[in-house]
Amino acid sequence: MSEAKHDSRRLVALTGATGFIGSTLISRLSREGYRVRALYRPRPGRQLPAGNHVEWIAGGIDSAASLDTLLDGSSAVIHCAGAVRGASREDFDAVNVAGMQAVAEACLRAGGLRLLSLSSLAAREPQLSHYAASKREGERVLAQYSDSLAWIALRPPAVYGPGDREMLPLFQGMQRGWALIPGSGAGRLSLIYVDDLVAAMLAWLVSDSPQCGVYEVDDGQPDGYDWNTIIETVSQVCRRKRPIRRVHVPSALLKGIAAGNQAAARLFRYAPMLTPGKVGELTHSDWVCDSAPFRHIFNWSPQVRFAAGLAKTLQLSPSHVSGNV
Repeated sequence: MSEAKHDSRRLVALTGATGFIGSTLISRLSREGYRVRALYRPRPGRQLPAGNHVEWIAGGIDSAASLDTLLDGSSAVIHCAGAVRGASREDFDAVNVAGMQAVAEACLRAGGLRLLSLSSLAAREPQLSHYAASKREGERVLAQYSDSLAWIALRPPAVYGPGDREMLPLFQGMQRGWALIPGSGAGRLSLIYVDDLVAAMLAWLVSDSPQCGVYEVDDGQPDGYDWNTIIETVSQVCRRKRPIRRVHVPSALLKGIAAGNQAAARLFRYAPMLTPGKVGELTHSDWVCDSAPFRHIFNWSPQVRFAAGLAKTLQLSPSHVSGNV
């Protein structure tokens, strides 16, 4: 093994390592010669990937001792852990706000480590949902450390790629011929393939820029996508001979289902995905990113166009990809 891989300056601490984005990040860091120390919550039946490229630390971001062990000897921290499901604001704040502060305090105790926090484009509209508000508040917490830590927060839009569980059902439905569109479908949104998001994190990691701030990142599509473009791209990539049928799900129906979910969640104590707040996010008209500031400062540019990323996500042959969408 090369000397660089034993260099403590190339040890990166990671939270949220077992998730879709975190696991992709581990693979990329390993290929680039970094060592990774990753935090995970033990639970029955959980199996962690084997290999000498990552050291697993059992614990949670609510444990100062676990965080201190995670950060010991690290050169930087990438904080991907976050709550995306919940029935109340408190469910989200416990991880996205209190957890953010715990990680920042641990960075201070470790001597002022550089910190990248994975936020969300939803933080741009905190009035829409408890999730969005908690992500915005987490960014505000980070801003309080600007005099003592070198930090950035990344706001990606919808992230997709192999292993994704959020966007994949939508794309698979279109592949089968049905596009379920929330609300009127009049809005526009940006997208980013998971490898490009991870590459943005690596660009920050190798940069010596001391700037703190919140940055949006996307795949570079001007003005994002509308539903027609997404549906047409899926049709082209999947080589469908029949048109994909558009099914608009009324906002009122979504809100009714979400209200029922939320009531059931409080009764049976589980974390629902579709809540009134999530409906607000899904039907919001503008989720278009501006990644120009991040690209300029950190010398990063997205490499994966939507059609190519979609083919990989759906595990189709590259020969399916046509055009420059």
